[in-house]
Amino acid sequence: MSNPFNMDQKLKEQAKERPVMSELVRNRIDATLESLPETSHTMKTKHAKHPSRLQKGLRRTAAATIAAGVLGVTVFASGFVSPAMADSLRNIPLVGSLFSSIEADMGLKNAGNEGLTTTVNSTVAYQDVKLEVLETVYDGTRAAFLVQFTAPNLNQGKYDNGKDIVKLSNGIDNVFFNVNGSRQDTGLFYSSIGETQPNMLLFEQVIPSEQNSAFPDQFDAEIKLTLQGIDHEFKLNIPFTKSTDDIQHVLPDTTISNGLYTAAVTEANVTPITTRISTTISLNNKSTLTAQDEEQLRHIGFAIFDDQGRQLTALSGEGLYEGNQLRSERIYATTSKHLKYLIVKPFEIKDDFTEEIKDHQFIKGMDIRVNLNQ
Repeated sequence: MSNPFNMDQKLKEQAKERPVMSELVRNRIDATLESLPETSHTMKTKHAKHPSRLQKGLRRTAAATIAAGVLGVTVFASGFVSPAMADSLRNIPLVGSLFSSIEADMGLKNAGNEGLTTTVNSTVAYQDVKLEVLETVYDGTRAAFLVQFTAPNLNQGKYDNGKDIVKLSNGIDNVFFNVNGSRQDTGLFYSSIGETQPNMLLFEQVIPSEQNSAFPDQFDAEIKLTLQGIDHEFKLNIPFTKSTDDIQHVLPDTTISNGLYTAAVTEANVTPITTRISTTISLNNKSTLTAQDEEQLRHIGFAIFDDQGRQLTALSGEGLYEGNQLRSERIYATTSKHLKYLIVKPFEIKDDFTEEIKDHQFIKGMDIRVNLNQ
C-alpha cells in the first residue's frame, strides 16, 4: 500500500538515534526537532488525521537573514554585532522591498529585486496586540507574506507568553491558511527574518501541485493565528496576486541508472522565485520494498545546481512509495530568472536533505541534466 510521508520530518526524527555526531550537526538537528509538533506523525497514511499544530521544521532551522542594504552590511548573527550597532541597524528604514534583503532564500530575494512583490495593508488587533501584513509574494507555487507583530509583551523579538520568555517564532501556537473556506493542511512554514526586524515573521504556503488549478492568479486567503498566552484567534484577510508569468514547465522524463539505483526527473516547474522538481528513485531488481529498502531510499536526496554551478536552496519535500520506488516532489529557491538548464545530483543524506553536501556523498555517474524552455 502506498505510504505518503514528509521526508524532512522523518529524517529529523531518525537523526536523534544516531550514536555519534559532531556538536554542530547535533545542534542543527536539535533545533529542528524542537520546532516540530509534539503530536506529529512522521509516516502519514491517507486516513491519518492532520495534527493541529503547524509543521514548521524546515524554515525555522534556515531562518532568513535580513541585510542592512542601506549600509551594504549583512547581519548574520547578533554575536557579530555590538548591541549598540544592532540597535542602530534596527532603527534604519529599509529602502524598497523587505524580501530583497532575505539572504537565506534567493527566490524571495529575487522577488524583491525584480519587483515581483505586492504591498498590502491588512491589519488585525485585539486589546494591545496588533498584527499587520506588509508585503506578499505569489508565483503560483509559493504564497509568502510578512507579518509585523506589536504587543506590550514583545520586545526585540522576545515574547513573554505568561510562563516563559521565548523567541517570537516559538510563541506561535497555531496558524492556518484558508482559501475559499478550505484549509491547507500541509506546506505552511514560518521563520524570523533576522536581527534588523526582530518583531516580524515570514510565512509561506506551498501550493500543492494537484491544487494549482484551484488557485487563480488572484485570490484572498484567510489566515487564522493564535499566540501562546492569549485566548484569542487572530484572523487576517490577505489578497494575493500572481506576480510573474515567467514559468518554465518541462516534462523531461530523463532516467539514469547504476548498479544499485535508477533515478529519474519526471517534471520541473521553474519560476524566478521557486523551483518544483518531481523525481523518482528506485532499487534495481526489486519489485516491492521492504522496510529496510524504504529506509535506504528515504536517505537519497536530490541536490539541484543551476547553469552557473550555484546550488539551489532546498526548502521542503514530500514523498510516496509506489512499487519499488519512492516518488517525491521537492521545492527549492530559484537562483536566477534566466536559467538555461538545471543539473540534478542524487546524494546520500547524512543529516537532512538541506545539509551542506560533501563531494563523497554524491552518487557518482547519476547526474541528470534538465534543459529548460528558452
